[in-house]
Amino acid sequence: MEIDETVNPWRTLSSRQVYDNPWINVREDAVVRPDGKDGIYGVVHYKNLAIGVLALDGDFVYLVGQYRYPLGRYSWEIPEGGCAEGEDPLDAARRELEEETGLQARQWVRAGEAHLSNSVGDEYAIWFIATDLAQGEPRPDGTELLHVRRLPFTEAVRMTLAGEITDALSVLAITRHRITGILS
Repeated sequence: MEIDETVNPWRTLSSRQVYDNPWINVREDAVVRPDGKDGIYGVVHYKNLAIGVLALDGDFVYLVGQYRYPLGRYSWEIPEGGCAEGEDPLDAARRELEEETGLQARQWVRAGEAHLSNSVGDEYAIWFIATDLAQGEPRPDGTELLHVRRLPFTEAVRMTLAGEITDALSVLAITRHRITGILS
């Protein structure tokens, strides 16, 4: 049986906003499911594009550690942040890298894009590889108590494969770079 990828098997009957803040909007839709039965679907809309930076210094990479409130645990990740509507993703990546690590990069490559949790949300991510780095002073947001580590890239790969790095954007950036090694 051939699949027509252009056909939406869901029908939205109504939508109502359940929650809204500067970062997300949550709505509940009354729907007709693909099986023809009535249902509901909760959707989290992310107001910012997710941005990640794989900052490479030769065979080394920079990770940022912080306590993640929603998870109730500490997390090691690539530098990440948000890109507001109308902002250039590369400008957002430059800003986030400098804010979180103090690093500035002379070379940038757009390395990938992904939907991060498409069963309940529309969060979309873009990540970059940053090289030719110069150290400055970090300027983290007031919500961030960050620790920066420079470690061998092979150690970041090991941490990812061992489940010590679980942030989706970090896992994607590290594993894709490990597989492709693309820098330009």
